[in-house]
Amino acid sequence: MTTATTTAASSMSYAVRDSTTMLRRNLRHMQRYPSLTIMLVGQPILLLLLFVYIFGGTLGNGLGPGGAGGRAEYVGYVTPAILLITITSAILGTAISVATDMTEGIIARFRTMAISRASMLTGHVLGTIIQTAFALAVVLGVALLIGFSPTADVGEWLALVGVLLLVTLALTWFAVALGLKAKSVETASNTPMVFTLLPFVGSGFVPAESMPAWLRWFAEYQPFTPIIETIRGLLLGTGIGDSGFLTVGWCVLITAIGYFWAKSLFQKERDR
Repeated sequence: MTTATTTAASSMSYAVRDSTTMLRRNLRHMQRYPSLTIMLVGQPILLLLLFVYIFGGTLGNGLGPGGAGGRAEYVGYVTPAILLITITSAILGTAISVATDMTEGIIARFRTMAISRASMLTGHVLGTIIQTAFALAVVLGVALLIGFSPTADVGEWLALVGVLLLVTLALTWFAVALGLKAKSVETASNTPMVFTLLPFVGSGFVPAESMPAWLRWFAEYQPFTPIIETIRGLLLGTGIGDSGFLTVGWCVLITAIGYFWAKSLFQKERDR
């Protein structure tokens, strides 16, 4: 083995070790402040119950054969949007955590330690993925309890897990960049909220065809609509068409933007 190969392997080993340490740090924070996780799970569940039991009877009337879907049909229609909102709620906490680290002086301490430069950001990303996976499982469980009956087979369930993981990874890296860019924790708590609003102006709660022409155009071409349609198609076994390719494309683009933006911002902060 050459010296260069040995050095690269050693650097990779240190990066993995330091990222694991930072992941443990973030998981301890979650254990220390369980209210954040409760809020993360509670908000999507409240939205699910609100839309199913208060609006579902009316909004569901236009769904199903002959437009007679009702509440039972609507719970299946709205669940994909609620799952996506679960992810967007989680990244809000990520942006806040990153901004807190950047404003409370922890970076100054990290400068004096022999740790991998990217490990802090990687720890935040991995911690969010674990937390989001737990929240998604709980929210989906509640949806099943109130009448959601997915028809997905094993392959579609596996594809669904892959899509949710890809979406979480993409939005988390973007949230990390927003947290690094924010001048304060308050700013970091506001900027990612646009992601929570996007499912409402997509096909998450009503079909895009029912919207005014100008809003329909936005709903059809914004990134969250193909993501919702992909999740819905996989859960209900109705096929996903081009939405699957659009979902992967949007996720790769958002991941790349978030990752390189975050890397650049963090490098500037480390070099101060």
